[in-house]
Amino acid sequence: MGINFDGSGWKLKSIKYRKLIMDPHRQSMKATLRYLAGLAGPSGFGSNSTAEQVTQDPSSLFPSNLTVLITGATSGIGAETARVLAKRGLRIVIGARDLKKGREVREKILKESPYAEVILLEIDLSSFASVQRFCSEFLALELPINILINNAGVYSQNLEFSEEKIELTFATNYIGHFLLTKMLLEKMIDTAKKTGIQGRIINVSSVIHSWVKRSGFCFNDMLCGKNYNGTRAYAQSKLASILHVKEMARQLKERNAKVTINAVHPGIVKTGIIRAHKGLITDSLFFIASKLLKSISQGASTTCYVALSQQIEGVSGKYFTDCNESNCSSLANDESEAKKLWNDTHALLHKRLRQAAN
Repeated sequence: MGINFDGSGWKLKSIKYRKLIMDPHRQSMKATLRYLAGLAGPSGFGSNSTAEQVTQDPSSLFPSNLTVLITGATSGIGAETARVLAKRGLRIVIGARDLKKGREVREKILKESPYAEVILLEIDLSSFASVQRFCSEFLALELPINILINNAGVYSQNLEFSEEKIELTFATNYIGHFLLTKMLLEKMIDTAKKTGIQGRIINVSSVIHSWVKRSGFCFNDMLCGKNYNGTRAYAQSKLASILHVKEMARQLKERNAKVTINAVHPGIVKTGIIRAHKGLITDSLFFIASKLLKSISQGASTTCYVALSQQIEGVSGKYFTDCNESNCSSLANDESEAKKLWNDTHALLHKRLRQAAN
C-alpha cells in the first residue's frame, strides 16, 4: 500500500512514516487518540469525516452559481474535491497538466452529476508561461471566481528543474500557485464585492512543513536545489505555502478585501498502490500505520470544509487539519519570515516575467 501525504502523489517511505508515528514531538498522545477514534473537534467533524459528510452539514455555504477553480484535480484528493463540490451544485474549473486525465475526471463527474458544469483548462504550474496562459484563458471566459483551491503538487526524488531553471518541487508546489493566486486575486476581490459572497483561497499544505528547520529554509538555496533531498524539498515547499497564506491574509485584511486565505493538511491518505514496502516494515507496524491512513474522501474533507463552511466565515491566515483549526510550526507562524518570502518571490517573478516579455 502506498501513502499520500497530501494528495500530490508523494509516496512516503516507511522510515519517514515510522518517524512520524513514533516521535512524541510530532503529535501528542491526546491528539493521536482523538485521530484514531475519529472524535469530532469544535467544528463537529474529525479525522473520519468525509467530504460528502462535511458538505451535507446545514452550516455549509451553498449560494447559487459559486465557481471553484481547483488545480491538480485529475486524481486523488483533488478529483474527489471536484466531484463532491460539483455534486453540491458548484461550477468546477479544473486546471490540469494532463488533459487526458482531466477529461476522464470530468466524464466521471458528469456521469454522477449530469447537470454539473465542469470546465477543463490546461496548466503546468512549474511554467510561468503556462500559468499566465491559463489565467488569460480563464479570465476570457468572464466567469466569477469564488473559491480557489491550490491543490496540485509534485514530489521528485531526484533533482529536476522547471523551464525557468528553478527546482521543480519548489517551482510547482509554491511559486506556480503564488503566481496563479496573484493573477486571479483581483478577479476574486471583484467577484466578492459584486456578489457579497466571501471569496476563499485554500492552499493544500502538509504536516511535514514542521520538519523544516529555520537554518534549512533559504530562498536562493531552494531555487537552485542546493544539497538536494526530495523529502526536504517537498517539506520546504509546503512550509512556503503556509507562509504564503500568512502574508496574503495580512495583505487582504489591510485592503479590507472580502477574501480569505487558509492552509489545510488533508492527512495521511491511503492509495490503491500495492504494498510496495512489504519486508521493509514489520506486519505489526504496518497494521498500526494502516489505522492512521485516511481514505481519499476523508482526505478531501478538510478542503471541502474550509471551502464551504459558514463556521469559518471571515477566518483567514489559519491552518486546518481534520476540519478543525490547528497549530502549525513556529517557523510557519513567523510573520517576518512570511513577509520576507513574499517579497523574495514577488521580486523573482517580477524580474523573470519582465525578462520573458523583452
